[in-house]
Amino acid sequence: MDVLSMHEIAEAGHRILNPFTEDKLMLLGEVCRLHPGQRLLDLASGKGELLCRWADAFGIEGLGVDISTVFVPAARARAVELGVADRVTFALGDAAQAVPPPGGAGDATRPPAAETGGAGPRWEYDVVSCIGATWIGGGLAGTVALMRRAVREDGLLLLGEPYWADDTPDGAYAALDCPRDVFATLGGTLERLESAGLELLEMVLADGDSWDRYVASQWWTVSDWLRAHPESPDAPAMREYLRAARRTHLQYQRRYLGWGVFVCRVSGA
Repeated sequence: MDVLSMHEIAEAGHRILNPFTEDKLMLLGEVCRLHPGQRLLDLASGKGELLCRWADAFGIEGLGVDISTVFVPAARARAVELGVADRVTFALGDAAQAVPPPGGAGDATRPPAAETGGAGPRWEYDVVSCIGATWIGGGLAGTVALMRRAVREDGLLLLGEPYWADDTPDGAYAALDCPRDVFATLGGTLERLESAGLELLEMVLADGDSWDRYVASQWWTVSDWLRAHPESPDAPAMREYLRAARRTHLQYQRRYLGWGVFVCRVSGA
């Protein structure tokens, strides 16, 4: 069973697919100083809560791209529910391939194989975000390079990224199945951002309670799914997912793995 399918089950009851509460999501929009007329590109947009809520609250417009055939329809439905479907579009496609390469090779009007529902996006956005999915570019540096191709000269880049606590024990890396060098400490994350040519302007960080709401609330969802689908061929994988998720969160993740969104712009812009 692939990781995406597991998350589509575990996050069936979620609107925000990361360790942010609604308050933190809206605080992030405030610190980004969003205003009507701005355009945002959200790579790996999930169920589209960021783009939909910010369109509703701040008057922005934009495009979200995600590979999930479950999450993209949910995002489109949310846009209709909030009355912002005329300002936000959600495309089904690979976010890593959504931005045209330098030089404009190929069709630069729309993400490959995506349904944008119109003439397609213009590739100079005021804000480009990738929240909790820097794997699309092979890590933070590669994702920053991808995002920079789509942001206007003085625009913002929003990167959602985990980080290690300074005193993280060796056992945590193994338990979370995450090598130490995949992420850095907060100070190390700053160094990685600066090495990628970015200036850190602001940040909003998750805390233990917001981690609980993201992770712990999945446990009930998965438990219900297992009760409803005891004979599913995916049931053994989901039982192991649930067992590991509880133990690693309580023993290591809540204490040693932080998560936040870092608001940046290109250095010297």
